[in-house]
Amino acid sequence: MGRVEYWNDPNAPQPNSLVPALGTLTVDTDGRILLQRRRDTGQWALPIGKMEIGETPTQCAVRETQEETGIVVEPTGLLGFYSDPGHIVAYTDGEVRQEYEVILLARPIGGAPIANDEASAVRWVAPDDLSTLDIHPTQWRQLHDYLHGRFPHVD
Repeated sequence: MGRVEYWNDPNAPQPNSLVPALGTLTVDTDGRILLQRRRDTGQWALPIGKMEIGETPTQCAVRETQEETGIVVEPTGLLGFYSDPGHIVAYTDGEVRQEYEVILLARPIGGAPIANDEASAVRWVAPDDLSTLDIHPTQWRQLHDYLHGRFPHVD
């Protein structure tokens, strides 16, 4: 399923759903950040996904990270809550979502980076190399909060 992201765009469609999404900003022992290249947008992003009924926020973040990157993580803290009514995601199935994102800090405890149905590439990225990647502005906000020690972030 394809998607288009809008951020503070007056031409964005009206949202018809609000979905809790959980993810991680995972940092390895070398200080590199785990990123995936999304198949639906081609942009680099933190692993994140929709919370399922019957799971806790932490379980969701761990599951989504492993599903999207192949890396098993252990949460270590909270980066923040990100909910911006100006961030709209329109899916090809007709859903138009105002996303509510909770990003946990995490460390890797197993697995290996692997491409999959959702990510065409997965890799560890040094902070100095982030600027060379195509990263959506909403993801930059989360990365900047981490890199500048501004957490937990609460919208």
